[in-house]
Amino acid sequence: MVDVIIIGAGVTGSAVARELSKKKRDVLVLEKNSDVCEGTTKANSGIAHGGYDAMPGTLKARFNVRGSLMLEDLSKKLDFPYKRNGSLVLCGENGDENMLRVLYDRGVTNGVKGLQILDRDRLFEMEPNLKESVKAALYVPTGAIVCPFLLNIALAENAAQNGVEFKFDTEVKNVIKEADGTFRIETSEGDFRSGYVVNAAGVYADRIHNLICPDRISIKVIKGEYCLFDKTVGNYVRHTLFSLPTPRGKGVLVTPTVHNNLLAGPTADAVEDREAVNTTAEGLAELLEKAGLNVKNLPVRKIITSFAGLRAHEEGGDFVIGENRTVKGFIDAAGIESPGLTAACAIGEHIAGLIDELAPAEDRKDFIEERKGIPSMALADDAERERLIKEDPAYSNMICRCEMVSEAEIRQAIRRSPGARTLDGIKRRVRAGMGRCQAGFCSPKVLEILSEELKVSSQEVTKAGGASRILEGINKYEA
Repeated sequence: MVDVIIIGAGVTGSAVARELSKKKRDVLVLEKNSDVCEGTTKANSGIAHGGYDAMPGTLKARFNVRGSLMLEDLSKKLDFPYKRNGSLVLCGENGDENMLRVLYDRGVTNGVKGLQILDRDRLFEMEPNLKESVKAALYVPTGAIVCPFLLNIALAENAAQNGVEFKFDTEVKNVIKEADGTFRIETSEGDFRSGYVVNAAGVYADRIHNLICPDRISIKVIKGEYCLFDKTVGNYVRHTLFSLPTPRGKGVLVTPTVHNNLLAGPTADAVEDREAVNTTAEGLAELLEKAGLNVKNLPVRKIITSFAGLRAHEEGGDFVIGENRTVKGFIDAAGIESPGLTAACAIGEHIAGLIDELAPAEDRKDFIEERKGIPSMALADDAERERLIKEDPAYSNMICRCEMVSEAEIRQAIRRSPGARTLDGIKRRVRAGMGRCQAGFCSPKVLEILSEELKVSSQEVTKAGGASRILEGINKYEA
C-alpha cells in the first residue's frame, strides 16, 4: 500500500512524481514500457512554447504560461539543456496578417511578455534564410528549446533521489475502487494498492480513465513525422519558426535544437494504432514541402534520420486535469498534447497541490532540490576533460565518435536510478547513437557494456524493451 500511484513515466508523470516527493509520501510510478520517456515524450519538437496560441481561459493557456516560466530555473536546478532562442510565427504570401494581431492579443491576454509584430525588414535581419514570400511575423522572445528526453529523465532521477519508486514493464490492466476508498491497480506484474491514483498514461489515458470513471473521455491519436538534420546545418535558422496555426495545430516548424541539429516537423495525421511510430514517404514529402514554404533552400541532403511521434488529442480540445467528480481520489492528467512538454512541470505542481489539499502531508526537510547530469566529454573544455579522465580513465575511451560519448558516460547512464536498460535508454541519456551514423558504429560496444553492467547475456539486451532484441543467436563457433 502506497499513498499515490502514478500511471505513466513520461514527462507529465515524472513531473508529478517529483513534486509529490517534496512531501513525506510513498509514491509509486507504474510504466508499461521499459524506461521513462518511451511514449509521447520521446518524439516531439522539444519546444518550450511562449503561450500565445492557446485560447484564454483554457487549461492549455494556464499551464503553458506557468510551465514556460518554470523551465529556465528548473534547467539550472536539474541540469538539463534549455535555451531561450525565441520563436517567430510567420505570415507567408497567402497568410492573413490580421491573424498575427489575433495571436498577439491572445498572448497578451494569456500573460505572455515581450510579444512584437515584426515587419519584413526586421524579420530578415533576424532570419536571412527565410523565403522571400514571408512578409511579417509575431516575435515571441519567451519561446525556447529544450531536450525532451533529458527533461523527462532529470525529473524522474530527481524524484527517485527523493524516494519515488519506478516499476517498468508493468502494464495497468484494471483500476478498482475498494469499499474502504482505496484503489487496487491490477497490472501485468501483480496488484498494487494506493490511496490516490494519477492517470498520466499519454495516448492511453482515456482507456485508463474509462476503466473506472462513468464520465468517459476519448483520445484521438495524432501522428507527427519529423526530419532531423546534421549539426553542420544546425545554425541554418536561429529561432523556432512556425507557420500561422490552423485547426489541425501549429503546423510544420523549423527549429534549431539544443544539441545544435536542425529539426523540421511535425505532420498531423489521425491514426488508429496507438503504437504507430512509423514514418511514411508521403508524410515526409508533405513535411518538407510545408517546411520549404517558409525557409528557402532547406538543406535536405543533410537529413540524418526521420522519426514519428504520437500526441494525445482529447475530443474536448483541452487538457483534462483534476480529480474526477464521481471517483474521488482518481486524478487525470489526460489529453496532454502540445503545449504539453512546456506545461508538464506546471501540471505536476498543480496536481501535487491538489493531492496536498485532499490529504495534507508533512514537508520533507531532506528534500534534494538539485540533480546533476552526467558529465559530457563533448561539452567539456580541455581542463575538464583532463580532470574527468583522471577521476575515471573510462572517459578516455570514446564509444560514440559522432557525438563524442565515452564509456564512462554510458556506464553512469546505466548505474543511475532509474537507469538505462536498453540501447534507446542509453541514446536518450548520453546521445550515443544520435549522430550522423545513427548508431552504425557504436551499437556493438554499447550492447557489450549493457550486457556487462546489467549482468545479462548479450542476447537479452534490447533496443527498446520487449522483444526488440539486437542479437538472435550465435552463427559461428570457434573450435
